[in-house]
Amino acid sequence: MDRRGFLKGTAAISAAGLISTAGGTATATAAPPRRLAPQDWLSAVADSTPVQRLTLPGTHDSGARHGGPWTECQNTAIGDQLTSGIRFLDIRCRAYENAFPIHHGPYYQHLNFDDVLGACRSFLSAHPTETVLMRVKQEYSEENAEEFRRIFDSYLDKGWRSLFRLDSTLPTLGEARGRVVLLGDSGAMPGIRYGDAQLFDIQDDYMAEPFGKYPKIEAQFRKAVEQPGKLFMNYVSTAALLPPRSNADRLNPKVGSFLEGAGTQGWTGLGIVPMDFPNTASGLVDALIRKNPV
Repeated sequence: MDRRGFLKGTAAISAAGLISTAGGTATATAAPPRRLAPQDWLSAVADSTPVQRLTLPGTHDSGARHGGPWTECQNTAIGDQLTSGIRFLDIRCRAYENAFPIHHGPYYQHLNFDDVLGACRSFLSAHPTETVLMRVKQEYSEENAEEFRRIFDSYLDKGWRSLFRLDSTLPTLGEARGRVVLLGDSGAMPGIRYGDAQLFDIQDDYMAEPFGKYPKIEAQFRKAVEQPGKLFMNYVSTAALLPPRSNADRLNPKVGSFLEGAGTQGWTGLGIVPMDFPNTASGLVDALIRKNPV
């Protein structure tokens, strides 16, 4: 039996509960909800599952950890995000001197594209059942699309090509395992064209304050369930009125409570859910992981 089959078998035994005897009568004890290991949670999902039928916890502006409260969007490194269950990264690259330093606006994040790719390769080598969807976007530079592509290609030529899935179509999970699926947010980039209206349905109102933002998040979840087909993206993050951490402290717990509520039981295929500081709301990433077809 392969590893995925073993995990499914273990889950079935757990779901059946523990059997005890009292006076010769067998009774079943209800098992607690199954919790998937955050490092390998995609191992329980079938290879044939289209990526747009997954629910993928993500981080918004994934490398933004420096620059002060109005700039910082995360408090954990890329590798730690992946280990915690995150499977979408939003990578903002400045085109500068034939390289991609990672920026949030004018603030260099003490991180380079090689560092991001190294963290992804290390994680996927240790956990080959997983995948990472990565949006790559130009930030704080205004090079034309061809120059941005040329610099990206230079990374591929330095030995990173095998890490990526560069096809322009949405894959099944089996086609994506062990690789970074590129979502190119620039006209000349390879990979899946980020924002293509034929493929994506995106909610990213980053200037809505939390009270206005939350209904948009909930509506996008409902739309993903009621109108499946595209790859839904549902940004929980917002930069309105308050720093990202303050907004996350208001939105993240509310999103977690919604996902854990009785009205969402059985929901799957909610798409990519990028968040600021997702680890500050206990159980939020786990609640998203459980919205998958396993």
